[in-house]
Amino acid sequence: MLEKINSLLAEVEEFSAKSKEHVEEYRIKWLSKKGQITALFDDFKTVAPEIKREVGQKLNELKIKAQDKINAIKESFESQNDLHVSTQFDLTTPSDPSITLGSRHPLSIVKNQIIDVFARIGFTVSDGREIEDDWHNFTALNTPENHPARDMQDTFYVNINPEMVLRTQTSSVQVHVMESQQPPIRTISPGRVYRNEAISARAHCQFHQIEGLYIDEHVSFADLKQTLNFFAKELFGTETKIRMRPSYFPFTEPSAEVDISCTLCKGDGCNVCKHTGWVEILGCGMVDPQVLDNCGIDSKKYTGFAFGMGIERITMLKYRVKDLRLFFENDVRFLNQFSGE
Repeated sequence: MLEKINSLLAEVEEFSAKSKEHVEEYRIKWLSKKGQITALFDDFKTVAPEIKREVGQKLNELKIKAQDKINAIKESFESQNDLHVSTQFDLTTPSDPSITLGSRHPLSIVKNQIIDVFARIGFTVSDGREIEDDWHNFTALNTPENHPARDMQDTFYVNINPEMVLRTQTSSVQVHVMESQQPPIRTISPGRVYRNEAISARAHCQFHQIEGLYIDEHVSFADLKQTLNFFAKELFGTETKIRMRPSYFPFTEPSAEVDISCTLCKGDGCNVCKHTGWVEILGCGMVDPQVLDNCGIDSKKYTGFAFGMGIERITMLKYRVKDLRLFFENDVRFLNQFSGE
């Protein structure tokens, strides 16, 4: 048996191949289930005990060398192929000047900036469906059927099921989160929303929102103010100031509108801020205890705040875009202005 092993070792060491097919042929000859080396391992059971150690070592050496030889030759063929492919092209040739790189959509740019700001203070991102049931879009948020607050949002209803709507706000995502998780909850919900409105330079039937929610023990209005103050300074600059004006939302109490000092005139007054020095950016408030109870959260133990903003509104302020419709027209001349962002 030692003679067979030594003979095969010599054959392996001298082996060379002219093609991948030749390599595969010898792999089958030596290492397949019916190959010569496999057959030697089968015969190893019959070897005399006094030479079993020596034969076993030789047999293992043969198998390793055969496998290494096959692998090395295969790799050499593959590297030759790669070299052949690479030499077919002149990599120093200048690119076609008519081919230009695209750019991110301005709404995507601003959305990612907003997400990044809130991610730095512990907010996670929650996504949800755009076709929503009445409970999650309205009723759980303190706007039951026939509630006058529903008139604030002209809704698209799904014909096949009057209980289903195109969501009018991403607050519906927050309801799902509150139903499935217990506090502490700190999340933002970006997404597209729909309202049956006439399309103009300042309104559209579809737009994008980011809404935020923070629920824990001892959350206060002061926490809300500091969070939004941090957001405004991070997104619009460290000189930015905020002010909060009393407002009304059915799912928060107390509620407020938030303005920032005009980034164009620095508060002196201009056409953008209508000479007030302030520009509205979002709505916010403390989560109404009834909303917490609707979602299975103990309102006697936990409090929270919520806020929501339109991404188009923020983008128009940052980039001084005057017509909302530009975001939906896919005009390359408009989009190319953001290629450096």
